[in-house]
Amino acid sequence: MNDIAEGWTNLNMTMRDPVPEVVRYQGDDTGDTDQDREGGLATVTAKPELKRPPMFKVILLNDDYTPMEFVVHILERFFGMNREKATQIMLTVHTEGAATVGIFPRDIAETKSEQVNLYAQENNHPLMSMVEMTD
Repeated sequence: MNDIAEGWTNLNMTMRDPVPEVVRYQGDDTGDTDQDREGGLATVTAKPELKRPPMFKVILLNDDYTPMEFVVHILERFFGMNREKATQIMLTVHTEGAATVGIFPRDIAETKSEQVNLYAQENNHPLMSMVEMTD
C-alpha cells in the first residue's frame, strides 16, 4: 500500500475511535476549583461583586410662565404619574421652586430631562428640568 492510502486508512481508524472525555476535578463540595487533568490547570472562579448603578434625580424647576396644567401633563406623560400625584408635585414645584420628579440611573434620568426640556420648548414654554446625582 502506498503512503497516501496508508494514511487514509489510519485516519479512518482514528475517526472511529471514541473521543476521550475531558475529566474535571471538583475540589471540594463548594465547586470553587476546577482542575483539567489533561492540562493540569487549576482555576478558581470568584463570584463577581455586583454594585448598583449610581442614581440621579430629575428635578423640575419652577418658572412664572408655564401653565400649571402643562406641568401636570408633563408629569403624567414622561413620568407615568396619575393626575392626583402629578398635581401634588406640580404644586410643590410652584411653591418651593423645584421638586424631584423621579430617581433613575444616569442614562434614563438624562433622557427624561432632555425629553421634558425639548417638549416644553416645542410647546413654547420655558419649563426646564435638570439632572443631579442623589446623595
